[in-house]
Amino acid sequence: MPFLGQDWRSPGQSWVKTADGWKRFLDERSGGFVSDLSSYCSKEVYNKENLFNSLNYDVAAKKRKKDILNSKTKTQYFHQEKWIYVHKGSTKERHGYCTLGEAFNRLDFSTAILDSRRFNYVVRLLELIAKSQLTSLSGIAQKNFMNILEKVVLKVLEDQQNIRLIRELLQTLYTSLCTLVQRVGKSVLVGNINMWVYRMEAILHWQQQLNNIQITRPAFKGLTFTDLPLCLQLNIMQRLSDGRDLVSLGQVAPDLHVLSEDRLLWKNLCQYHFSERQIRKRLILSDKGQLDWKKMYFKLIRCYPRKEQYGDTLQLCKHCHILSWKGTDHPCTANNPESCSVSLSPQDFINLFKF
Repeated sequence: MPFLGQDWRSPGQSWVKTADGWKRFLDERSGGFVSDLSSYCSKEVYNKENLFNSLNYDVAAKKRKKDILNSKTKTQYFHQEKWIYVHKGSTKERHGYCTLGEAFNRLDFSTAILDSRRFNYVVRLLELIAKSQLTSLSGIAQKNFMNILEKVVLKVLEDQQNIRLIRELLQTLYTSLCTLVQRVGKSVLVGNINMWVYRMEAILHWQQQLNNIQITRPAFKGLTFTDLPLCLQLNIMQRLSDGRDLVSLGQVAPDLHVLSEDRLLWKNLCQYHFSERQIRKRLILSDKGQLDWKKMYFKLIRCYPRKEQYGDTLQLCKHCHILSWKGTDHPCTANNPESCSVSLSPQDFINLFKF
């Protein structure tokens, strides 16, 4: 049948079958109500012939409702399996290849940020994607990226932890978007300019919320960190892997400031993150003729990447080439699947999809 609707998105008009052929059926809203259906066909025949019309109306209404929901959704696109098969070429069994956006959608990062062992891993991965891989994501993956980022910010505002880490992530993302938005006409980002400007405004709003956050003192009145013996305080401070955390801790109290300036503490921190060769190239002497390990640390982090350590990481099975979180069951045919798994750093995860 020809399409006679005024709007090309409408399901069309109603027609009835008669002995002389098909004729248009007008209702009261159209201004021409046909009162006698028997002149055309019986009621049963009419209902049978126009069954597909009602189905078309329902399908069109559901489609419009789905489009509106997708444009306003704040949730991630979930999949039943929490793992993904990584393949870089076509085989007889599989065609095509796995992309970074597909892996980002399938590995359930939205739930991973709620786990304290995986939080820093996901944040570092978001930062690497924001720096150089944002344009390689599909439209759905970019939407999931922003939704996960919003959940991360809300979690930090609620827990009041990892504030500096998220500030750096938002600043990195905003700087990248400022460069990419200027080239929207060259198809470097999926979506129109207004959508990305709105997202940039949301990032600025999140940054303002983090800058205005007020750390509330807990109501706990028992034993505090400063009440511990000095040897225990120093032992705990040696567990910090970021020198900026040591500086911040030293600003809490005068006694902690003295501990945070301990030379052995900064020496262990330098030896943990950097090799002996890197340290020898950046030697700095103090006024007393001794090595100033604190100044050396901050000079080294400007020249070399720090050692990354995470409580939980993504793992790649070398036997079946399946990528999943540690502890996630996947269909592996190896006798000992744990021996085939290799932990991936965030950068290794990015490099896995570079062809």
